[in-house]
Amino acid sequence: MLLVGGLLRQVASSFASREETMPTVTGRFGPLVGAIDEGTSSARFLVFSARTAEVVAAHQVELVKLYPQEGWVEQDAQVLLRTVRECMERVADKLRAQGVATSDVVAVGVTNQRETTVVWDSSTGKPLYNAIVWQDMRTTSTVDSLLEAVPGRNKDYLKPLCGLPLSPYFSALKLRWLLDHVPEVYQAVLEGRCMFGTVDSWLIWNLTGGKDGGVHVTDVSNASRTMLMSLDTLQWDNKLCRFFQVPREILPAIRSSSEIYGTIAEGALKGTPISGCLGDQQSALLGQMCTREGQAKSTYGTGCFLLYNTGTKPVRSRHGLLTTVAYQLGPAAPPVFALEGSVAVAGAALGWLRDNIRIMQDVSETETLAETVSCTGDVYFVPAFSGMYAPYWRQDARGVICGITEETSQLHIVRAALEAVCFQTRDILEAMNQDCGAPLTKLQVDGGMTANSLLMQLQADLVGISVVRPVMTETTALGAAIAAGSAKGVEVWNTDAKALPCDVFKPNISEEERDARYSKWKMAVERSFGWDSS
Repeated sequence: MLLVGGLLRQVASSFASREETMPTVTGRFGPLVGAIDEGTSSARFLVFSARTAEVVAAHQVELVKLYPQEGWVEQDAQVLLRTVRECMERVADKLRAQGVATSDVVAVGVTNQRETTVVWDSSTGKPLYNAIVWQDMRTTSTVDSLLEAVPGRNKDYLKPLCGLPLSPYFSALKLRWLLDHVPEVYQAVLEGRCMFGTVDSWLIWNLTGGKDGGVHVTDVSNASRTMLMSLDTLQWDNKLCRFFQVPREILPAIRSSSEIYGTIAEGALKGTPISGCLGDQQSALLGQMCTREGQAKSTYGTGCFLLYNTGTKPVRSRHGLLTTVAYQLGPAAPPVFALEGSVAVAGAALGWLRDNIRIMQDVSETETLAETVSCTGDVYFVPAFSGMYAPYWRQDARGVICGITEETSQLHIVRAALEAVCFQTRDILEAMNQDCGAPLTKLQVDGGMTANSLLMQLQADLVGISVVRPVMTETTALGAAIAAGSAKGVEVWNTDAKALPCDVFKPNISEEERDARYSKWKMAVERSFGWDSS
């Protein structure tokens, strides 16, 4: 198993004032901290040693997305819950097989796909509709109707309050659609039975007892992605709730990212406190130890998400980025904020090449295929399948492949798909440089796509700075474990800051070539706009 060095001293210092004391554990790994990592493509449960950050046991199950109509993306919330429970039980079995008592797990944290929206019945515990996934675009018409009431149809009208533009991406729009289009949801609201939450709330409510006493909470990082929370108060905002016509009584209580919310009600880990909660991208920021202002990380998965730590004061972007809460390590701790650039399609483009175009049988082949050609042959692929997120925020964009000639092969398109991820990351970095005035000197990365070394080299080449990939790959789950351990007085891990073992990719092309290729990318992006006029 891989080991990771100690957490930065300034994170550890936030533990000192916590009421909990270090639990007494006699097992050979010492105190263990669990992390539920519920993503878009899979659910996992991992157990870390608090002494070393060694992954002692883990289990993962793939998840299925549902596409009932074009642009609609759903998941069965019951399946999400069942899969998480399965992962937890399988990990408990693996611990026992190693002679480790499940009682050595002293805390569990939750990290989750963000913006995905669940509504359920408090009396039966059953979902009132499928979970609407963050990628879903059905609320485009909802956005248009809301903009009718906004001066100048300004999509940034609410940004001073919540840090987010009006976009189908965020949870409030999905909830508004459910209230407008699903009679069961509307009726449950009238009868006081409706509960709303992002995936973290759904999991925590069920794991702590569900309809028999489950705790209805979310944390500040997830709440900041709904468009309903004020960045100034870190509470649900009356003006925002009125704008979206969302009843406050269906919303979960907002808590810090690191405190005891409740205890697991059943199963092998019954009685274990759930004491950490973070949206997956914020969790990766903490897991990458980007705890100082000016540090940033980029996560490459289904989408791509770059977060830049701006410290204890929110920075309002003027260049298309989101202002979000990064984390708050305890009710009395100051919140830490971040600027974020969100890319809707990163790894999903490779899945599209596999499933729709059938260029490959498995996305693991991407690196080998792309290395077969030395360049893209001047082909540019903009994978705007259902609009573009930061920094463009264009719902009318659709995917285009530009520069095709009779010499173009499937291999050029595969390589262009990888470069598209890198160019979208540069788009975000350009915006961050303008907002913060302090260009990054290195980019820390994580996520499943970072196993592709060609992608990492292309990223370094196309942004012109070093790309740093940690050997420790479980940074998202690690962030949730750090938050959970903190609330239980477990100093995860050492308080002495040590460098994470990592691979470094340095730029290998000239600035002139880099900028010329980026200029053509921008031309291709312009050609993707205006395709959806519905």
